[in-house]
Amino acid sequence: MSTQPDTGPERSRDGLFRTKSIEQSIQDTEEPEHQLKKTLSALDLTVFGVGVVIGSGIFVITGTAATDYAGPAVTISFVVAAVVCALAALCYAEFASTVPVAGSAYTFAFASLGEFPAWIIGWDLILELALGCATVSVGWSGYVQSLLDSWGIPLPAALQGPGSGHDGFSFNIAAFLLVLAVMTVVVIGMKLSAWVTSVVVAIKVTVVLIVIAVGAFFINGANYTPYIPPAQDNKSSSGLSATLLEGIAGFTPSSFGVMGIFTAAAVVFFAFIGFDVVATAAEETRRPQKDVPLGILGSLAICTVLYVGVAAIVTGMQNYKDLDPGAPLAEAFKSVGHPFWAGLISFGAVVGLTVVCMILLLGQSRVFFAMSRDGLLPPVFSAVHPKFRTPYRSTIILGLLTALVAGFISLEELSKLVNIGTLFAFVVVALGVLILRRTRPDLPRGFKAPWVPFLPIASVACSVWLMLNLSVETWLRFVVWMLVGVVIYFVYGRRHSRAARGNAQ
Repeated sequence: MSTQPDTGPERSRDGLFRTKSIEQSIQDTEEPEHQLKKTLSALDLTVFGVGVVIGSGIFVITGTAATDYAGPAVTISFVVAAVVCALAALCYAEFASTVPVAGSAYTFAFASLGEFPAWIIGWDLILELALGCATVSVGWSGYVQSLLDSWGIPLPAALQGPGSGHDGFSFNIAAFLLVLAVMTVVVIGMKLSAWVTSVVVAIKVTVVLIVIAVGAFFINGANYTPYIPPAQDNKSSSGLSATLLEGIAGFTPSSFGVMGIFTAAAVVFFAFIGFDVVATAAEETRRPQKDVPLGILGSLAICTVLYVGVAAIVTGMQNYKDLDPGAPLAEAFKSVGHPFWAGLISFGAVVGLTVVCMILLLGQSRVFFAMSRDGLLPPVFSAVHPKFRTPYRSTIILGLLTALVAGFISLEELSKLVNIGTLFAFVVVALGVLILRRTRPDLPRGFKAPWVPFLPIASVACSVWLMLNLSVETWLRFVVWMLVGVVIYFVYGRRHSRAARGNAQ
C-alpha cells in the first residue's frame, strides 16, 4: 500500500483497496433519501456511552476477575484495561471528528484502508453488535425471571428459553419481547432513544453510587491482605478452550501475582466494550467535531471511575476467595446481612441491561445503514423513515433477527465473539489514523490524537495482545464468520459498490 501523500479528495485506488474520500462520505449524508436527523449533543453521547458500558460487566465480571485472577488487585486490572481502551478511544475520537458519518470503524476503514478492509470490519461489527444485543437480552431475561419467581408468578417452562432445564421446546419470551421493545424505541428516533437512555442511565448510575457509598461502611481492611496474592499457574484450560497464545507459544497465563493483574485486565477489558458505539451516532450529532470526542472520552472516564470504585468496595466487603462470580455485588451485601441492598442491585441490573440492549441494536442498524448506502448491501437497509428520519427498515429487520436469536439460543451457547470483534475494530481504527495522517494531512480535524504515531502503534500492540488471550475456539468461530462475509462481498458487494461505479465513470 502506498504511503505517498494523497493528491486530493478525488484520489482513490482501484480494486479491493479503492477508498472513499472523506468529502464524498460527508456529501452522501446530505442526500435526502439517506439523510439522518441531527439531534444529539455531547451530553447525549456521553450518556449513550455510559449507558452501554455500564451493563452486565459491573454487576458480574468483577467477581470472576477477582476470584480467579487478581484478588483485591483487580482494581489495578480495571485501570490497565481502561488505559488500553483509552488508546483506542483517542484514535476513535480523531476519526469521528474528521469523518462524522454513520458506520464507526467501517466508515473510518473505507476512508483509509479501502473498500475490502472496510467490508471486513463492517461484517465484524455486525456480528459483535448483534450477538452482544442477543446476549444482553438473554441475561436480562434471567434477572426478570428471578424477580418473577420471588413475586410468586414464575413463567411457564416453555417460555423460559433454552437452558432453563425444560426438556421440551422452550422459547425465551422475555428476551424476545425486550428486543422488540427497544427496536421500536430505536425506530421512533434518536431523540427518544437519548431520552430513554438518559432516564435509565440516571437510575443505573444512582444504584452504582449507592452501592459505593453504602458498601464503604462495611469494608473490612483484612480483606485487602494480601493485596496481590501469590502467583500460581493457571492450567485449567486445554484444547480449543486454551488461549491462542498458549497454543502458539505454550505460554500459560498466571493467576494472581503481578502477571495475574494483566491476565485479569484481559477479562475486565470486556466490561468496557461499547464506548465505540458512540462513534456510530456521529452523523446524528449537531456538532460532531467537538461533541463526539467529548462523548467518547467522557463516557470512558466516568465508567473507569465507577468500575474501580465498585471493585474496591466489593473486594473490601468480602474476601476475594468467597466472592460469587455470578453476582458479586449482591452476594457481598448478603454476606454482611443486608439483603435489601442486594435486591436494589438486582433492580439496577435489570434496568441497566435494558438500555445496553437498545444501544447495541442502534449501533448495529447504523453500520448496516452505512454499508447499504455504499452499495455493499441491498438498498433496503439504507431506507430512511420519512417522519422519524431513522433507518427503520434495517432496524426492524435486524431487530427481528436478533430477537429470534435471543429467543431460541441459550446464554451459554451465544458466542463471545463480541470480544474479538471489538478488539479487531480497535486495531483497524488505530491503523486508519496512521494512514490518514500520512495520505490526507490537509483534512480539518476537530480533535487530534496526541503522540502519533506512537499512540496508535501502542493501541494496536495492546489490542493484539488481548486478542491472543482469547480462546482458540473463539478464533475459529471468528474466522468462519469472516469467510462467510468474504463470500457475500464477492458475490454481491463488489459488483454493486457505489465506489466502483464512481471509478468507472
